[in-house]
Amino acid sequence: MRLSEVAGKVGLTFSGHDIEVRGVNTLVRAGAGDIAPLLSRKYLPQLGETQAGAVLCEAAHAPEGRSCLIATNPKLDWARVVALFAKPQGCLTGVSPQAFIHPEAQLAEGVTVYPFAFVGARATIGSGSTLFPGVYVGEDCEVGPGATLYPHCVLMAGTVLGRSVTIHAGTVLGSDGYGYAQSPAGHVKVPQVGNVVIGDDVEIGANTAIDRAALESTKVGDGTKIDNLVQIAHNVETGKHCLIISQAGIAGSTKLGNGVVLAGQVGLRDNISLGDGVQVAAQSGVGHDLPPGSIAGGSPSMDAGTYLKVSLMLPKLPELMRRVKRLEKAAEASDKESGRE
Repeated sequence: MRLSEVAGKVGLTFSGHDIEVRGVNTLVRAGAGDIAPLLSRKYLPQLGETQAGAVLCEAAHAPEGRSCLIATNPKLDWARVVALFAKPQGCLTGVSPQAFIHPEAQLAEGVTVYPFAFVGARATIGSGSTLFPGVYVGEDCEVGPGATLYPHCVLMAGTVLGRSVTIHAGTVLGSDGYGYAQSPAGHVKVPQVGNVVIGDDVEIGANTAIDRAALESTKVGDGTKIDNLVQIAHNVETGKHCLIISQAGIAGSTKLGNGVVLAGQVGLRDNISLGDGVQVAAQSGVGHDLPPGSIAGGSPSMDAGTYLKVSLMLPKLPELMRRVKRLEKAAEASDKESGRE
């Protein structure tokens, strides 16, 4: 499409020639038919060397005489531009005769079900949803309109998805929560009879597990984005628009407010609460409630200021120990000389 068309579709202005563009690429790899982004000042040296036909950048960095899309929020504007050229995955429409659809299941108009998917009794699939090969939708599940379930997703019985939910390959929603009672004979399983409820516009990465509640619902709020390899235990509740990054683990009955950010490999103990806007640094272990707006790091976690001071001090500990030992020896020698040994 013409650069002017791209600008119109994403609400940006453009400068320079109204060239034809066919795709998107990096500043280094882009060719004459590509749009490339300048997302950070550190890439300014690449701007002068790029072969891109057009550049998305802020007005202050727009080169004289070059075709540019003028961005006010480069990262957000770039996401909108890329969306124009992104090709959706998949090559089929309709319901494959090689899929199993239970007679009591209900599929709305425009649903696509690939071969070897399974839809159980009384499950409902909303309009425009796509189920890729190997997807399992158990009995009494509710899948909202516009859902995309990539290969080998599993929705165990009673799982509920809101509108426009995307779940990537290998993720399991509604597996049993980890609950056992102790007896002289060993561990006795506590039946998990709740479900999982996912809000609207949620995206869940590959190979993530979200357990069903023991009695009520494990809940993920609207707009929350969950990375690959995340574990969310039974009865956890997240607020809206949380970001939960790879290998994070949230233990049972913990509550997250709106806009909480958990960086990679964060671990949260059970039955704690994190207030709205809390941010937790990578590899932190949180064992207590955190108030709204707080920033924590470390294991065990502490406030961000203390965490930074501790991090700066750690490399200095060997030298500090040597200094302490020298001071202790000097003190002992002084005590001997003064007869205070």
